[in-house]
Amino acid sequence: MTALTIAIAKGRLQDGAFELFRRANIAVPDEQASRRLMIQDKSGRYSFILVKPGDVPVYVEHGVADAGVCGYDVLMESDADVHEPLDLGFGRCRLVVAGKAESSERGYNPLATARVATKYPRATADYFQRRGVPVELIELSGSVELAPGLGLSEHIVDLVETGRTLRDNGLVVIDTIAESTARLIVNRASYHLKRASVAELIETLKAAINH
Repeated sequence: MTALTIAIAKGRLQDGAFELFRRANIAVPDEQASRRLMIQDKSGRYSFILVKPGDVPVYVEHGVADAGVCGYDVLMESDADVHEPLDLGFGRCRLVVAGKAESSERGYNPLATARVATKYPRATADYFQRRGVPVELIELSGSVELAPGLGLSEHIVDLVETGRTLRDNGLVVIDTIAESTARLIVNRASYHLKRASVAELIETLKAAINH
């Protein structure tokens, strides 16, 4: 079988990804816990590169990696031209619109521009445009939950797991844009040129998910 290079999102999905690969009998070495950004399974059939979540679709779309593991929220935001053959089922969370309770009660005024702070400008713009609400996007790279309390925005769009961070900052969920889980994505060329290896990877991971 042809060797495959797989991009793994660092951070919250990394441990779940390697746990799934190990359940699939892909012998990922313990070195993944170190600071190494490129590792290889013990059979030599798979190489893993550890990259920022938002970079996974980029590496896969451009063929640097044959496949990748990242959240559906990242795929929504990137709009990358890749195959998405498998929902891996872990890393479950929601992309939500949130704000103070009083803003939730008021709803959106279609004659006024909604000011929204987010790390997800593409998904946010699409959500409000589909509802006919004009939106002013304020792009932040972190601590989005602070924005309404400090008067930077009325609403935020962010990823939540338990919702605790929202509650701690006096915010409530107004709407859910999408449910997000980890997904396997595959480069379109690799899907055809390395068909046997890609198919084996997909079937092996399916078996591990259903086990």
